Amino acid sequence: MFVSPDEDTRSDGGFRGERALLAGYLRDQRLTLELKCSGLDAGAMARRAVEPSDLSLLGLVRHLAGVEQKWFRAVMAGEGIGRHYRSEREPDGDFTGAVADPAVVAEAWATWRAEVAFAERLAAEAPDLGVTGDDGGEPIELREVLVHMIEEYARHNGHADLLRERIDGRVGQ
Repeated sequence: MFVSPDEDTRSDGGFRGERALLAGYLRDQRLTLELKCSGLDAGAMARRAVEPSDLSLLGLVRHLAGVEQKWFRAVMAGEGIGRHYRSEREPDGDFTGAVADPAVVAEAWATWRAEVAFAERLAAEAPDLGVTGDDGGEPIELREVLVHMIEEYARHNGHADLLRERIDGRVGQ
């Protein structure tokens, strides 16, 4: 096992109500990302999967910070902001800028945690899950964003599992 059950901070499910269910499963997916990255130094966090891919755990943290930012700040809150690591000049900056520098790793985690905190507040304070944001001229409900985020994390946590196994052989839940 990756961690013993006594040390696992994720839930066993058992959520009651739609908001608790979606928020709970998303929280568990976020905790899984942290778990997959725990105990690694900057070199391991930035280690690429296989050539020619630029996929790394650090890249995933940076990417997911941007995904949180896009869906919760830009789409749901309507904030007109530029993405953290992407630009027109560097559209894959989430991953290409994921370098083995402790300062880059610390900044990525701080950015991700700030975006997660914003998202959690927005979801908790919304009057209901039917509130809508603007996804490029198309309305989208908060519940759909939450489901999308669970899917996004689940997919990338699968990547994280393989990356971590390649780094040090750890596999698991």
